[in-house]
Amino acid sequence: MVDRIVKSEQEWKKILSAEQFEVLRLKGTEKPFSGEYVDNKKDGIYLCAGCSNPLFSSDDKFDSGSGWPSFTRAVSKDSVEKREDLSFGMVRVEVVCARCGGHLGHVFTDGPKPGGLRYCINSLSLSFTENE
Repeated sequence: MVDRIVKSEQEWKKILSAEQFEVLRLKGTEKPFSGEYVDNKKDGIYLCAGCSNPLFSSDDKFDSGSGWPSFTRAVSKDSVEKREDLSFGMVRVEVVCARCGGHLGHVFTDGPKPGGLRYCINSLSLSFTENE
């Protein structure tokens, strides 16, 4: 289990940029191909930009052509949570940080084999720590 972090809207606004707040706390989406980590090829771990919870490994990152960083799986079953998302007249699965509840993106079933999943994640919801 991950220890939960709960903050007020004002507390989040103090630690996040306006753009990060829009994505992580208000479920926004950055424009495709605009994010810092879309083309990142470095080895390391992607963390939640809100709470530094480890989320995804560069070992599981792939180029989906979607315009957002894409991963085949999370670093652990406890690092992210999935929620039904019925916004915009679609049925999707939202991915949120298990620690702070920040919106990360969505997961789709059109990823590479064997798992078949594509975690489509906003760069603004992530930070990155490069392996040494």
